Amino acid sequence: MCSSSRSSKSASLGTASLPKPSLTRHTLTPHTNSAPPVSIDQIISDFDGVTFHISTPTTKSQILLSLSVKCYAELVTHGAEAILEREYGPYISSPPEPGYDFSVLIDLEQLPADVAERADLVSRLSLLKRNAMAAPFESAFAEYEALHAEASKYTSESAPAGVAEGGSVRAIHYREEEAIYIKASHDRVTVIFSTVFREETDRVFGKVFLQEFVDARRRAIQNAPQVLFRNDPPLEIQGEVGPKGKGEGVGYITFVLFPRHLTPQRRQEVISHIQTFRDYFHYHIKASKVRWDRVRTDYGVRS
Repeated sequence: MCSSSRSSKSASLGTASLPKPSLTRHTLTPHTNSAPPVSIDQIISDFDGVTFHISTPTTKSQILLSLSVKCYAELVTHGAEAILEREYGPYISSPPEPGYDFSVLIDLEQLPADVAERADLVSRLSLLKRNAMAAPFESAFAEYEALHAEASKYTSESAPAGVAEGGSVRAIHYREEEAIYIKASHDRVTVIFSTVFREETDRVFGKVFLQEFVDARRRAIQNAPQVLFRNDPPLEIQGEVGPKGKGEGVGYITFVLFPRHLTPQRRQEVISHIQTFRDYFHYHIKASKVRWDRVRTDYGVRS
């Protein structure tokens, strides 16, 4: 993750190593806490090819925050616009900034008077990507709820095909070669990540890391989702995966979310955590490789 700016004020922030919500929050917070308005023109590059632009294009007292995400058109088909309207309604700038998919405009002269309300606004703005990406998950969770209610009217043998087989697959192609697939059923929601292993050692470290998920669930965290790994597309998505999704170096990681994970009280937390899995996963693969390289260097181990 990184940021670039075209103003001395933005360049002085020094926040390139912060987690992304904190980076956006760090940029916006001073300007919403009675600091003198200044010109801003900062581009923030996030994981997965996502880009933010924070600027003051017309006046120092109005901050424009824009988002560009590769899969935005797919997110819209799953209800992203309704979620963004729910979260940012009066601040939405339409049409969005040219070159971006969604923009919000914050008038510093019209901010809430209450400090807690201003902090909440900045927090919601810092979760702009998260809220846009939440759309297919919220849609799938709503479908699960409907299927669950319908299934309760039947036995497992008498349930209609639509209830027994579950809903359609929501495919989100959020990276050039990778996607998230989400499928609701009457008793679960299945989330599948396709991921590319650039080297065979990546796959080895990845499988070791995923085994820790499995072992932790067995030992102590039995309420955790079930985690599965395979090299070929799982049955749920075989009709959704093109030739690139079946090549060498591709793997599939499945999370099975059961009713205990899908209660209204837990859904938003589940969405926040599962969205970041891919970056979390590959971060640990890279960290493991760095650690192994140090061990080989320290002890003279040869590959």
